[in-house]
Amino acid sequence: MIVLPSIPHPDFAIDLATLSLISVLLLLSFLSLCLIFYFKFKTHNSYYLQSFNALWTVRFLLVFFIILWSLTEALRLPFFRKHYIYPFFEDLTLGQQASLCKLHLVLSLGLLEPGFLVTLLFLLLVSIKKRTPRGSWAFLFLLATCLPLSSLQFLFVFFQSSRSEFPSWFRRSSVIVRDGSHSRIVLCSSPFLSISLFGAFAAVYCLYFLFSCWSVVSLVINKKLRVRTYTLAFTVLIAVTLQVLFLVLSLFWEPGELTFGVVEFIEFLSTFTCAAVGQGILVIIPIVDSLAVGGDCCRWYPIIIQTKTEEESKEESV
Repeated sequence: MIVLPSIPHPDFAIDLATLSLISVLLLLSFLSLCLIFYFKFKTHNSYYLQSFNALWTVRFLLVFFIILWSLTEALRLPFFRKHYIYPFFEDLTLGQQASLCKLHLVLSLGLLEPGFLVTLLFLLLVSIKKRTPRGSWAFLFLLATCLPLSSLQFLFVFFQSSRSEFPSWFRRSSVIVRDGSHSRIVLCSSPFLSISLFGAFAAVYCLYFLFSCWSVVSLVINKKLRVRTYTLAFTVLIAVTLQVLFLVLSLFWEPGELTFGVVEFIEFLSTFTCAAVGQGILVIIPIVDSLAVGGDCCRWYPIIIQTKTEEESKEESV
């Protein structure tokens, strides 16, 4: 049962739009999970699809991170917390509610979003490898990149001095305001320290991702695969850049203002687009293609059997 507020307020439309997009992303993620497991069991004994099935755990990890990120984004919304969390935990104090904002911040910017971005990069990197690595390498790759980031986010958010010489927006992860019924509620925000840390990660990630896409495109022969690679690269690079940009812009307005809500929604929309397109190109489309051709298409990326010059010479002879 969906609970609607009795008195509409400007942020209600933004919260409702965010929850709707979260629902869409969750449905897309569950579709991806169904395809992953269906394809695994259907092609379990297939010799031609062994290399594709070797990475099913990595694709599952990508979808799993996106599902958890979607759920934590719902935790950020005051409407969702008020109607679906607080009724079950009526004794939560304002300080404990503020801790939920801190938890969302560490999970979102420190673990879950970097997690699915790094998993996406891993899938892109193995596309140019002659041998498909084991799924355990993806976990090591994740630990090496995400563990330091999440640890620093945890330290910056949960262990900070209240007597800081810096302004409040430098370390503030939540504020207390009054809603339309004059009740005090906690609104989440992103402090400058967390934004700076995630921005540094995003800068390094975008450069590495761009280099990886360039390496893949230089080996791709199939035009359709080229279009997919370009689409993935354009979406990820633009989405991550916009997210960091609007995270910085959110510092110029106070939580509770309509402009702040709009900026936060655009920041969420950029990450939503990145997650949806990443799932479509790396999970859904390749599995559907493989099932459609009955096993002739083994990967979303090309298996280079012939060089470009050999392929071009064949086309010329035809």
